[in-house]
Amino acid sequence: MAISVHGLKMNDDRIYNVSSVEEAEDLYKQLCLEEEQATKTLDELVTQRTELESKITKIHQILPTFQLVFGDAEQLANMISFTSTLAENISSKVRQLDLAKSRVTECVQRVEDILDLKFCTDGVQTALQNEDYEQAAAHIHRFLSLDESVLKRSTADIQEGSSLEEAFSSLREAKNRLRHIVMKKFKEAVNEGDIASVERFFKIFPLLNQHDEGLHKFSLYLSSQISETAHKNLKQAQATSSADKRANVIYADTVTLLFEGIARTIEIHQPLVETYYGHGRLHTVVELLQKECDCQVKKILEDFKKNRQFKKRAQQVQTYLRSSKQTDKLDPRDLDVLLAEVALLNSRAELYLRFIRRRVASDFDVAYQDPTVKSEKVQQFDRKIKESDLCKSMQEIVSTYIIMEEYFLIESVRKAIEVDTIEENSQCSSMLDDVFFILKKCLKRAFSSGSVDGVCAMLNHSCALLETDFANELSERLKMGFPPSGILDLSQAYSMIQSSFQQGRIQPAETVEKARAVFVTTLNNVEMAREYTKTLASTLQEDLPRSFASATEQETAKLESCLTDLSNSSLKFQSLLSYGVAELCNSAIKPHVKSWADTFQSTDHSLTEDDFTSYEANDGIRPFLQTFIVTLDGALKAFKGDLIPANYDSLVNLTAAETTFQLEKAVFKCSFNRLGGLQFDKELRYLISYMTSVTTWSIRDKFSRVSQISTLLNMEMVSEILDIWGTNAGPMTWRLTPTEVRQVLSLRNDFRQEDIRRLKL
Repeated sequence: MAISVHGLKMNDDRIYNVSSVEEAEDLYKQLCLEEEQATKTLDELVTQRTELESKITKIHQILPTFQLVFGDAEQLANMISFTSTLAENISSKVRQLDLAKSRVTECVQRVEDILDLKFCTDGVQTALQNEDYEQAAAHIHRFLSLDESVLKRSTADIQEGSSLEEAFSSLREAKNRLRHIVMKKFKEAVNEGDIASVERFFKIFPLLNQHDEGLHKFSLYLSSQISETAHKNLKQAQATSSADKRANVIYADTVTLLFEGIARTIEIHQPLVETYYGHGRLHTVVELLQKECDCQVKKILEDFKKNRQFKKRAQQVQTYLRSSKQTDKLDPRDLDVLLAEVALLNSRAELYLRFIRRRVASDFDVAYQDPTVKSEKVQQFDRKIKESDLCKSMQEIVSTYIIMEEYFLIESVRKAIEVDTIEENSQCSSMLDDVFFILKKCLKRAFSSGSVDGVCAMLNHSCALLETDFANELSERLKMGFPPSGILDLSQAYSMIQSSFQQGRIQPAETVEKARAVFVTTLNNVEMAREYTKTLASTLQEDLPRSFASATEQETAKLESCLTDLSNSSLKFQSLLSYGVAELCNSAIKPHVKSWADTFQSTDHSLTEDDFTSYEANDGIRPFLQTFIVTLDGALKAFKGDLIPANYDSLVNLTAAETTFQLEKAVFKCSFNRLGGLQFDKELRYLISYMTSVTTWSIRDKFSRVSQISTLLNMEMVSEILDIWGTNAGPMTWRLTPTEVRQVLSLRNDFRQEDIRRLKL
């Protein structure tokens, strides 16, 4: 027997088998624990009694409502079941009626088809006898639209079956007869040149389900007309006199006439094809016409190559570019006219190809609604066009054109450099305008050709030419240096004399002036070359959307990348410019600045009241600064008329930087008292005012360190630095380090070193 306590069972054997007091106590504790749990559970149930009774009361209250809802739901279910049964019965009858209606309609259609068949059988014979081929074709077209097998099954059990078979046989015979007649009449019309009859019988082919044959024959007819016209145009081109104003582009004109003729043919006959043959078939006509175009273009280009000695000239150019020999070199001017005609040839070809692609694509847009199918059709057509002889021939022509254009560019630029002259009252030499005129001409010509590869190749050649031949020429001239003038210290004078003796002669004044003019002009050339390069790249960038409106994203990205490279070529000239201005400053300006800085360093800056007062009569500055400014002003004015404004401002900017550098070095070697610091501050302001007046650039930042040095030297007490340092600096940014500040304050001989060292900066 087992005792159950709160769900727990205790075996009697365990109770009766207790053998010790400890075991009895353990069992007693376990029973007490179970008793506590049972009491707790009972207490919880008692506390929930009120809540449970409340819920039971509410259930009793809403029970009648549930019974009412149940009755309504049962009634609604019955209504739905009845309605469903009724609807099923009605829909079943409707389906039966629909089936009956469809069978009646089908029966009526079969009757109408049989009547149409009999009507076509009788009508086609009459139409053929009357030579009304359009009407006969209409009857045949109606016959071909009928389902012969369905009609035969429909009449299988009636006596009409035999007569129906006779009708089918008669119509098939009439179809073959009419097809033979139409082909014969079409051929006769073509031979006689009867355009109206050609178009008349062309319209009949699709009624006989002969779409491909009709398009093929009609395209051959159009091709024959194109061939005849192209042959006449080529003969006229060959007979053109060299004195004719269009003689230089006569082959481009001939190709243009061919392309325009084909485009006009497509434009005129596209509505005819779409109306009678349906959309999506124009590409068949265009592809067949393109074959004739390929044939005629090959003839024209062969005559062009022969008459213009194209292959011979190309071989000469290639031989010259591959070897360093100067023999048998073509005059680039002889290629100018030829290159213009080649560019025009390719331009016309690109225009024609864009036209036929656009026409066929618009036809596909109407014919195919599925974008995937439409895209596939367009790609198939594009592949066929790219594989055409026209595209292959023009690719060959363009590849040769690129080589010739490169030769023309290189040789023309070299010639411009060779004949470079400096005209009177001109700040730049002739080669600058000549070089960029040639560059612009070649690139514009490449753009006009419409060839993406041609344009990219010429952009790359132009970049290489600017960064090598042209930049190297400018660099060599700048490296010759600017002949020094004005004040020379002993070491500079000795170096110049020694250099002159080593060369075996002392340069006369005329040679020195010429060297100076060459240097200054070259410096102007460099700056203007930088500007011209950026302007040229910007202009071509603006022309890009107009010249290559139909280019793909990949082609556009390729063109823009090459244009970016061209624009970046200006960085080469920027580097040369920095070198040239520095060289000019070192030769023409630095000696004056160095001499003045030495004078400043050797001057006593511990002034008395009398010294300070005496300087007030001279605008508050000492004579050596007045002399320096007069000398510097004369040196700068000597270049103002010769240098372009940008270079002049660069020279002044570099002069300001050199002045502050030399002045700062000199200041740290001097000693000041309070009045000396005040005098230095006045003179520095005077110098900054002068430098600002001779340039349009802001140069005050060049003097920021020296100005802060002046501020420190002008203080009455060491502790004043704390009013303008750190958080008290306000908008001013200190360019001096704490160590430099202490070093500057140490230049004041009236400041105690202990006070300076105690500063917490």
